[in-house]
Amino acid sequence: MLYNQITTKRNQWLQSDDCAVCDLIKYIRANGSLRDTQVEAIETYLFLKIQGQNKPLWQLFSEGFFTDKSDLERLDINQTAREYLKQHGDAHALFDFAQQKIGKNTGVPEIEKAIKANPDSLDYKKIIKSIFYNVNYADYLMSLPMGAGKTYLMAAFIYLDLYFAQNEPDNKIFAHNFLVLIPSGLKSSIAPSLRTIAKFDPSWILPEPTASDLKKLLKFEILDEQKTGKKSNKARNPNAQKVSACLPNPFGQVFVVNAEKVILESLKFNDQMKLELDDEKVDTTNDLKYLFGQIPNMSILIDEVHHAATDDIKLRQAVNYWHDKGNITTVLGFSGTPNLSSAEMIPVGNYSFRSNQITNTVYYYPLVKAIEKFLKKPSVKVGRNLDRYQIIRQGIADFDELYKNKIYGAGTIPKLVIYCSNIEVLEEEIYPFLTGELKINPDEILRFHRGNKTHPQPEGSELEFRSLDLPVSRKRYILLVQVGKEGWDCPSLTGVILSQKGDSPQNMVLQTSCRCLRQVDKDKDETAIIWLNNDNAEILNKQLKQEQNTSIDELNYLNRNGNSETVERHSRMDFLDLPKVDFYQMKVTYQSIDQEYTPNTKTKLDNLLANIDELKTPALIYSSEIDNMNDATINAINESGFNYAGFNQWIFDIARESYGLISEKDLRKFNNELKSIFEKITYKKNEQLFFNELYDLYNIQSKIRSAFSAKRELQTKDEIIPQQAELLITEQLKEVENNDKLYPNKTDTTKILELDNKNASVEIDMADVEKAYKLMKETFEQQGMEKFVMDYEKYRSNYDYSLPVQSKNNSFHYLPYNFGGGGSSGFELQMIKNVLQLADFKNMGLEIYYNGERGLTEFVINCFAREGKYWKNIGRYTTDFLIVKRTEKNRFHKIMLLETKGALYSNDKIFQLKKHFVETEFLKINNEQFGYRRFDFLLLEDNKKIEDNIAKINNKINEFF
Repeated sequence: MLYNQITTKRNQWLQSDDCAVCDLIKYIRANGSLRDTQVEAIETYLFLKIQGQNKPLWQLFSEGFFTDKSDLERLDINQTAREYLKQHGDAHALFDFAQQKIGKNTGVPEIEKAIKANPDSLDYKKIIKSIFYNVNYADYLMSLPMGAGKTYLMAAFIYLDLYFAQNEPDNKIFAHNFLVLIPSGLKSSIAPSLRTIAKFDPSWILPEPTASDLKKLLKFEILDEQKTGKKSNKARNPNAQKVSACLPNPFGQVFVVNAEKVILESLKFNDQMKLELDDEKVDTTNDLKYLFGQIPNMSILIDEVHHAATDDIKLRQAVNYWHDKGNITTVLGFSGTPNLSSAEMIPVGNYSFRSNQITNTVYYYPLVKAIEKFLKKPSVKVGRNLDRYQIIRQGIADFDELYKNKIYGAGTIPKLVIYCSNIEVLEEEIYPFLTGELKINPDEILRFHRGNKTHPQPEGSELEFRSLDLPVSRKRYILLVQVGKEGWDCPSLTGVILSQKGDSPQNMVLQTSCRCLRQVDKDKDETAIIWLNNDNAEILNKQLKQEQNTSIDELNYLNRNGNSETVERHSRMDFLDLPKVDFYQMKVTYQSIDQEYTPNTKTKLDNLLANIDELKTPALIYSSEIDNMNDATINAINESGFNYAGFNQWIFDIARESYGLISEKDLRKFNNELKSIFEKITYKKNEQLFFNELYDLYNIQSKIRSAFSAKRELQTKDEIIPQQAELLITEQLKEVENNDKLYPNKTDTTKILELDNKNASVEIDMADVEKAYKLMKETFEQQGMEKFVMDYEKYRSNYDYSLPVQSKNNSFHYLPYNFGGGGSSGFELQMIKNVLQLADFKNMGLEIYYNGERGLTEFVINCFAREGKYWKNIGRYTTDFLIVKRTEKNRFHKIMLLETKGALYSNDKIFQLKKHFVETEFLKINNEQFGYRRFDFLLLEDNKKIEDNIAKINNKINEFF
């Protein structure tokens, strides 16, 4: 993405004689008050402001500002296209862009081909403007994770602009006034944001007395008061009055405002979402849109731009309107990620491409790097088969063990937050569980929510909530509903529990989970704990992948390994010229056809109760003398079972096992009917309630869930779709912990890379080596330097390559492979060594590539199993190895999927289903589509003898290839 090119150009500028702010940057770094990421963001900002002259990104891009002009001679293009790119910076920049990897997609090949074929046929300006959202002002996004200090960074930019504006008051690239927009979802964040900006010490970035003088110039206005009516006059519209009062020529004015409540409600849009500009037709004294258009030299700072949706469209039009008035200096967005939750289509002339990244991102600091450098290192735990109460119990136990006796440097104590889906759950289930079952002192618990008719807001809870990060607070366990998910700055928060789906809005699980990662004491290794149920863990993993290119496993890896030795890894995709894998996938589309208009829940539950004894198994006891069974006394058993029963837990289990389709709230609407069923299937013994296991309890719960759904018939449609897959997702290739199952080892890896760089052959004739040695020896002896002649065996060893080095042209698309994950037995490592030694493998010119490291490959197979007349999705299968044969340089002709499995796992039911699908459907589909036997599959098990497995591979190679 563009931010990588910007970083390269920025660093070159900082090292050059043209950099006018080198001394300023040295001062900031020497002061040491800001984090490295904040300083880097400031460097990028000043680079774009000063060297880039605050121009729009599309303009800098078109001018070739970010392009390396020295690479033109290395491009694989014809001479006509090369000459055109030399003369047209916009064409060169777009061609460079088209070759870059955009998120998960490999560049824009359509544009690349069009430029190569007919470079003067494209409207470069139009295409480039569309990439950068068609804006004609400086619009930059800074992406830093939560806890990195984005609000301080805003303050730094404000002071820096004022500093330069004072020195050059007529220079339009520096702002005189500022509008800070807090996102609509964070209405409670205005005051904390203002306090943070006001608390910022300008002497961290500017020397005295300049810093103090600038601080005196700043004037803050919070625009959070309600308008009294659509046509209220000026006296009744205090927000407009505040803005109007500072006109006509303010300097150092900072407006902090909620985007939705003040800006968006003051704008008028037609049915096509177009801003209505009616300055001439109406009184504008109450119109904030109009009044902000009168503030000169204004920069807009927008926090958390990933909240964008419809509001973003409206805000963009408002900013365009202000720009047309000539008063916008810069628009700065701040976000925790440069990635979009779903890819957007960007039109480029006659073409379009999908991008899951925000294209105007100029600086990016990943969450993983922040955790390595300064955030708390989290331990993320998942209760895969635990209910809500078990997760909370275990989470609190872990928290108490790690942090109960800890006190942070400022005197604050660690805190654990338990998020609840609604007030009833908090007040009627979680709080009683903590105080009753877990015997936690109520004085250590804070309950905070906004209240409802049944449960009013706990008295004093808001003040307690705002005081949590002060030494006076002794609250340790925090129960929250609909607050504290974002915009909550509490560094002493050290643990988070999301025990059920719905405890956090689905699109905010990442932000909610990471609330506890803020640093408390500088320069100390700090940790945090996050407990999730399976639903929230899956959502978190998905969001980590989409927004941060990481995973729960990687976060836990950071915590587990601390300062352990890591090994850098290298892609060899270009050297091996490895093509994508062409294959066909089965795609199954599910559609349900309603056979009922309403679920008729009450009727179904009543019928279940009436016929419930049909789901009961009779049990009889025969009593007699051992030699006279014919005269036995027969007693019927009506009750049996040893599992404790509780109505609330039973309801919870029914909801949980619906996987989000039915909530506890839905079930509670039929409390009377469900209690009648519950009483029927339970019995009392010694004052304890037990489930009567003579009933088919599982079937009964299933029928209860079915009662909440309209009867449907499931229909499926399956189709075959072509796909292409890279064997390595290069941006996912990261350092790995050093272990004894990395292959090749460090020495061999270095040698392979050295030979790659020299493009040197590994096939050496030892007779030539001996001849070269004799010549070298004679030369030294003639010069009287016999003592410097090395031993022949040592000389020869330089050319006596190891197995992985000898095999470098037939394997290792990245270095090194890691066979040490997940407690591996080393079976995979043994197998690749055996394959590389096979004479038939070498003679046939085959190649073998490891595909089994999670997250590094795009080649995965979607698997299905037959259930009656339908296909059921059973998950994805990733083969361990691919043994391939090429007949053309850029295409695989035949591919053998090689699976290595421990005997313990090879009998796993799900694996057996996936194996069956691959061996039957996948091979059949692909071999039919390609018209020849293109794919095959082989399973090796570690309980077999090594020689048997080697023979099995060799036989398959000879039979298939």
